[in-house]
Amino acid sequence: MVNIHQRWKYLLVCIVLLAMGALVFAQPPGGRRYRRDWQTVGRDGVPSWEVDRKFIKDTFTFVRIKYDSSGYRRSGGWATDFRDSELNFSLRLQQLTTLKVNPEPIVLQLTDPKLFDYPFIYIIEPGDLMFHEPEVTALRKYLTNGGFLMVDDFWGDEEYENFYREIKRVFPDREPQEVPFEHEIFHCVYDLKEKPQLPSIHAAWNGRQSGVIWEPRYGSDTSIPHYRAIFDDAGRIMVFICHNTDLGDGWEREGEDPWYFEEFSVKKAYPMGINIVTYAMTH
Repeated sequence: MVNIHQRWKYLLVCIVLLAMGALVFAQPPGGRRYRRDWQTVGRDGVPSWEVDRKFIKDTFTFVRIKYDSSGYRRSGGWATDFRDSELNFSLRLQQLTTLKVNPEPIVLQLTDPKLFDYPFIYIIEPGDLMFHEPEVTALRKYLTNGGFLMVDDFWGDEEYENFYREIKRVFPDREPQEVPFEHEIFHCVYDLKEKPQLPSIHAAWNGRQSGVIWEPRYGSDTSIPHYRAIFDDAGRIMVFICHNTDLGDGWEREGEDPWYFEEFSVKKAYPMGINIVTYAMTH
């Protein structure tokens, strides 16, 4: 099988960030654009743009993974922040880099044959995630053939332990490792000054006066964000795990509150997200 990543590493090595100041842009029209029906189309005020249909396969498409949940607490957790999170992120990626971006994100299951057409996939809220055996096989094949998985928005020990059990089914012989801050993923486009931690917008509002910007979980210290990774034999990150943080809310909620937008979307969510995608596309 042709490595998923092969054509991208030549097309995207020239990604160039526009001026950092360009990230301070007008917020999109409208407020919360809540979407619970994942099949719903429409953009609710998020601007669109044209892409050359002849080169659509060489255009970055945000791919969200639909999965089953094992418990009652997060049934449908895969759809959290859908679909404003990826609409906004795709818009900002198009605006702030030279990368050509598809304005329409998609949803796939891991067993969909089209998975191998896309080098980047996203899983959110894996605290109750449950892989079926065909999904385990498909994800292992996808990642070892050059694909990249970003995991986001889960908090505390219990949620991490669930994801850990499931990802160990994919890679029994590989251990997630804390990514040192010196790693290029924190500096490749935006030179971050710390590992960013993003609370949900409600947690941010509640903690604005106290400075407690993390989301509590009983019996767990969630005050420290963890960015862990599973590497391939060549040292490439295959799975990037964003734990005790919620980058997706920083993308989804940017139009709701100027303070949250400036403090979390502009300073943390978009810089980290753009770094992750840039790394995924060029390695």
